[in-house]
Amino acid sequence: MRRLRPLHTPRLLLRPFTDDDLPVVVGLQAARETHPHESTPPTPQEARAQFRSWLRHWSDHGFGYVAVEIAATGKVIGVGGLQRADIDGETVLNLYYRFRPDAWGHGYASEMATAMVEWAERELPTTPVVIVTNVSNTAARRVAEKLSFAEYRRDLYRGSPAVYYRRNPQRSR
Repeated sequence: MRRLRPLHTPRLLLRPFTDDDLPVVVGLQAARETHPHESTPPTPQEARAQFRSWLRHWSDHGFGYVAVEIAATGKVIGVGGLQRADIDGETVLNLYYRFRPDAWGHGYASEMATAMVEWAERELPTTPVVIVTNVSNTAARRVAEKLSFAEYRRDLYRGSPAVYYRRNPQRSR
């Protein structure tokens, strides 16, 4: 596997985080408005811990969640990408995305996710890509379905009803 280098899409730059991204990531992760389908967002302290864990994942695996910025302006509009996760004893790649509300509805999540899935299928073809999202998050569910992910189960995730999607449903257990 090669280390993930910055990826360019028609409108976006997907790049590893730098220390300078900490305030933007904490602001995004800890904001109530970016978590409309969750009872409470992470606290700023929890968001800082998330950011540190994301940096560790990069150090350990050579890929991970990325800063999503508008290529033309350099403005970070969200976070997303892939991280290794364990779901029911299986190592998977969790596809994650969270964007600022002013970036919603422009297709950025699908654009970012498409680039990340293509990278995963090229570099880690035997590791399934999954998306876990709140049952009520219709926008995230539309992204999953647009990317040809199929629902393979419903269960609780961190205490909330969730839908589990998989890129290759034939690999599901």
